[in-house]
Amino acid sequence: MSSARIPLEELESYLWGSAQLLRTNIDAGAYKQYIFPLLFFKRICDVYDEETENAYSKFGNDYKEFSDDELHTFIVPKGYHWNDVRECTTDIGLAIVTAFRKIEKSNGNKLAGVFGDAAWTNKNRLPDRLLKDIIEHFSSKILSIANCPEDELGQGYEYLIKKFADDSGHTAQEFYTNRTVVHLMTEILQPKSGESIYDPTCGSAGMLISTIAYLKAKGEEWRNVSAYGQEINALTSAIGKMNLFLHGVKDFHIVNDDTLKNPAFVENGELMRFDMCLANPPYSISQWDRSAFESDKYGRNFLGVPPQGRADYAFIQHILKSLKPDSGRCAILLPHGVLFRNEESKMREELVKSDLLECVIGLGPNLFYNAPMEACIIICKTNKQHNRCGQVLFINAVNEITRKNAQSYLENEHINKIAGAYFSYKDINNFAKLVTINDIANNNYSLSIPLYVRAEEINNEPDNKSTREHIESWLEASNDMKANFDLLNQMLDKEEIK
Repeated sequence: MSSARIPLEELESYLWGSAQLLRTNIDAGAYKQYIFPLLFFKRICDVYDEETENAYSKFGNDYKEFSDDELHTFIVPKGYHWNDVRECTTDIGLAIVTAFRKIEKSNGNKLAGVFGDAAWTNKNRLPDRLLKDIIEHFSSKILSIANCPEDELGQGYEYLIKKFADDSGHTAQEFYTNRTVVHLMTEILQPKSGESIYDPTCGSAGMLISTIAYLKAKGEEWRNVSAYGQEINALTSAIGKMNLFLHGVKDFHIVNDDTLKNPAFVENGELMRFDMCLANPPYSISQWDRSAFESDKYGRNFLGVPPQGRADYAFIQHILKSLKPDSGRCAILLPHGVLFRNEESKMREELVKSDLLECVIGLGPNLFYNAPMEACIIICKTNKQHNRCGQVLFINAVNEITRKNAQSYLENEHINKIAGAYFSYKDINNFAKLVTINDIANNNYSLSIPLYVRAEEINNEPDNKSTREHIESWLEASNDMKANFDLLNQMLDKEEIK
């Protein structure tokens, strides 16, 4: 096997080139269900060959005395290697899916369902000629660890995930969260070596991988981190598993199921508890079993039962019940509405009174695919520092954003400024405000950020918003104004009673 390190730019071009071959036959939103499994299949086979060569170099022909489990990260059964499929000239889709199932079966639970269930044998969509072209394209490079170390292949994979998100628009958010926002959340929670990390709506596992990358960048041990995730979409959960494997993460548990209906991680009849949780739950879903949640056997309704039309506080409560009592901390990315909507006011009051809430961060617009709305991050801790008890820090970071080529993102300076404000935990003019629980109670437990800290007006920025974005922004501001108007009326009513 030849060894030639593949530069990252060349790797990205090679990976995206495989998707380009699908353009005339497959909708952009479906690229991922074909390209990711083929990439993973190619990587497994190339590493299998590399491991065989390394064993021969070390032991000569005696390497055959070792079992596949002793020599290989993943077992590739005889007759179902990439090269076997490459030799097929007809029924290539059948050969691919057969190889997938044989590899999954040969590796026990480790690779269960990892290749997904795409319609490989549909010749109208994937004729043999097209599959042959894609296989030959992938065959043009050897994806061994020597050629493509785990971190670099992982970066290439993340590049593909983002490209697919860019191409597929409205379908993107279910499996991709803006990585700069994820980096901010990780920077604030500061994962530690040996901890357990959890994401109950893990998508493509980007948040779990961000915690590993954080430890790697700090030069700390990361192989002893336990990563747990649950994802309702079968294809997306498979993408998450592949993503973790390709980043070199071995100790992880990803389950394909509905977190609210069937939480996957349970011990002795109670939810497992974790050191750290990062999550971007689906926004305000209405299709969920509210009646079951009313009598939830795991006690996930301790703040109250959310309205049928908005399950946000169901996810919030699930996460809070999943945190360890001593070291538990979470960062949850949510729509701004959770901070002030009337129908959730009682749960919001109970959340504030519990003193689990440590910080509320307001983010700028357009950080999410096909959604110009602003979002927020809430930071909670089960064991606050003594000097933070009874207080909540509000950070208005609406201006901390860069927009370029129709994409919005946080730059390092934005991340450092926001994280720095969180760690300092004090007032910063026009940016951060430390508020007591009594202050929040006086505002009827509204967490609407402008009630506590208003961002500095910036008028010299060019207006690049589309008409749709302006409408969405207006609706968001209108909802915020209505909530604050209702709050003002309630406060006036209280004054009259006095």
